[in-house]
Amino acid sequence: MNQNALKKNPLFAGISETDLPDVLTFLNGTVHQLSKGQTVFYSDTVIHQIGIVLEGRIQIESTDFWGNKTILDSLGSGTVFAETYALTKVPLMVDVLATQNSKILLLQTDILEKTNNKFSQIITKNLLTISMKKNLHLSQRIFHTSAKTIRGRLLSYLSSQAPHNVKTAEFDIPFDRQQLADYLQVDRSALSAELSKMKSDGLIDYWKNHFKLLENSR
Repeated sequence: MNQNALKKNPLFAGISETDLPDVLTFLNGTVHQLSKGQTVFYSDTVIHQIGIVLEGRIQIESTDFWGNKTILDSLGSGTVFAETYALTKVPLMVDVLATQNSKILLLQTDILEKTNNKFSQIITKNLLTISMKKNLHLSQRIFHTSAKTIRGRLLSYLSSQAPHNVKTAEFDIPFDRQQLADYLQVDRSALSAELSKMKSDGLIDYWKNHFKLLENSR
């Protein structure tokens, strides 16, 4: 486990480098290797662990009664996940699965409720900060899906992914076409058609999941 990377994680803000191994032991930290497509947590289960993505990428998704899938988020290295469900003990409303071969760190949360020491106080405070930032991130997704047109949703999402204050922005997104359609809650064929139109209109250029927002996009 790369503890140099872990000590920079927001979950361990305020934890010294010398204390970090003790914190991992305190939280019964275990590292797990995941294959692409492997599920970390299943919906309708109660969990007692939070996770940190050490390598690779995981996806948060919801599937309704009829099998329709909605992708809520895609999380890369350094991301903390499942903290709200682990702390509230509410059954998961989502599935969490690896979209690449990945490595994750799982930490037990029950000890935080039973122990009141400097470690539990710092970790609990950090979890609150992380949760608040997650709420802001989810609010941003609402902006992306509230537009009435596919173009509006794409413009909102791509703008949020681009570096700011640049005339020509290039970046990769974490979704393939089907995943992007699921995330924006639109039909894949219609999404692909709209991307082609936006390219013809000089708004964007792209190759697979690599996008460029052009200077004359307004």
